[in-house]
Amino acid sequence: MDSLLVDIGIIIVVATIGGYLAKLSKQPLIPAYILMGVLLGPVLGLIRDPENMLLLSEIGIAFLLFIVGLELDLRKLRDVGDVATFGGFLQVAMMFGLGWGAAKLLGFCNLTAIYLGIIVSFSSTMVVIKMLSDKYELDTLHGRIIIGVLLLQDIVAILALSMLHTADSGAVTSILLNLLIGGAIIVASFLLGKFLFPPLFRHAAKSLELLFLLAVSVCFFFALLFTLFGFSIAVGAFIAGVILANLPYNIEIISRVKPLRDFFTVLFFASIGLQLTFTDIASTIPAFIVLLVLTVLVSPLLTIVVCSLFGYKRRTSFLTGMTLSQISEFALIVALAGLTLGHISQGIFSLILEVTIISIIVSAYLIKFEDKIYSKLGKYFLVFERFSKVNKELENMSDESTHDVVQIGYDRTGYSIFRTLRKMRKDFVLVDFDPDVIRHLLERNIPCIYGDIGDPDVLDKLKLQQVKLVVSTIPNFHENLMLLKTMKKKHSHAQVIVTSYQAEDALALYEEGADYVIVPHFLGGEHVSYMLEDISTNLDKLITAKLQHIKELKTREELRPKKRKK
Repeated sequence: MDSLLVDIGIIIVVATIGGYLAKLSKQPLIPAYILMGVLLGPVLGLIRDPENMLLLSEIGIAFLLFIVGLELDLRKLRDVGDVATFGGFLQVAMMFGLGWGAAKLLGFCNLTAIYLGIIVSFSSTMVVIKMLSDKYELDTLHGRIIIGVLLLQDIVAILALSMLHTADSGAVTSILLNLLIGGAIIVASFLLGKFLFPPLFRHAAKSLELLFLLAVSVCFFFALLFTLFGFSIAVGAFIAGVILANLPYNIEIISRVKPLRDFFTVLFFASIGLQLTFTDIASTIPAFIVLLVLTVLVSPLLTIVVCSLFGYKRRTSFLTGMTLSQISEFALIVALAGLTLGHISQGIFSLILEVTIISIIVSAYLIKFEDKIYSKLGKYFLVFERFSKVNKELENMSDESTHDVVQIGYDRTGYSIFRTLRKMRKDFVLVDFDPDVIRHLLERNIPCIYGDIGDPDVLDKLKLQQVKLVVSTIPNFHENLMLLKTMKKKHSHAQVIVTSYQAEDALALYEEGADYVIVPHFLGGEHVSYMLEDISTNLDKLITAKLQHIKELKTREELRPKKRKK
């Protein structure tokens, strides 16, 4: 026990230092955590029980998928169901075939080739969800496609694990039995979520501490239940999250579970680095290069092609492919199972681990800079535009349309601006990257287009050289900076209003020529200060302001795109 506590303490301290350095140098955090693990394990040998750390870090995976389940609105995935299921399965099948074929050409036996084919077929739920969450892209169109594909991949990975465990005996009946058991557990789980959990959580919600403990207990209960029947702990935790998502307390649960998730997530990524060994690297270099190229280059390209065939535009396809450019944490579970069963050697296990680590590091950078990469390479994917039809369904604007005002972003701050523009009878078009928002605007026949200002194609379609005013409520500094530079080139006399949450970024945007920078917390404070001055001598004004505010909030809620009721 003392050894375990010492190991955890060392990992957290060193990972914090690595994360701090990465933040200062504006680098992704995930590679920093992995490299700190490599430093503590293979390089310095300071961690005594790296295997225990990997097992402990599975809790991080469980909490991550538990929160994903809590935040997931399955109805949002219906719009991307075709590409997530059929397209996702097609991509997995093609990658398995390429991985298996490449392994056979490299001289590996058939069983080892099967393992390598499986491993390059799946992307990392842990890495992708964290990166999308950090970039606030879970609700975007490509975010929804990615989540749908990852869910399919996780299901296929579970089936693959079941098959590998029965590979020696060839027990097809055992696989079918596992599937039936899994289906029965899922059905029973949702029945519990519908009839048992609502009264339990209603009582527990009276105490935030009890609510937290009950939520964590449910997470572990389902994780252990699925594990008992040979499934992954992560799948059980995800099912638990989906069940609790329908309760009205999911926001409170998420806010209290996130710190635990972050803690164990650090352990997970550090533990990957701990497992690395530097033995016999030279003999595996050809296989390492081939598998890495398949993962970070071929797999994204295949995903782009598949998404394009299903009608998505090149930017959505590109972002989906780039995000799915790493090997899954399931690769480690599959590899460990293969090592335990004697299907693969220690050398192959080390090879898989090396490719997993490097692919995750490379992928973290690809995802972080995917917008810049697209701006450089997007023109080479123009051939895929002939298949695109989905984004045509998400716009109310012809190729010849021009508008005096462009508003970017509808929700929160954007709604008030939108309402004012309509009241002033301005000729405007609204841009948003949430498909639900665009469909809501289409129903009201409001000029709109799906996309974001980081997409040069969207900027071209807006004909910015003819607009008089651009208002961006998106707080992304780099995208607003790109917008300002684009407006300087296309129409330097147009007024540009952008948004920032940070004073430092706001000043930089002013230096780049912004006519005004919206800083929400600053404006909110100013508004309250004026209101306090106004009501200091007349409390009736406060009551009037309150009633007006309540009315406005209700009106806004009615006009928002319909969401799942909590």
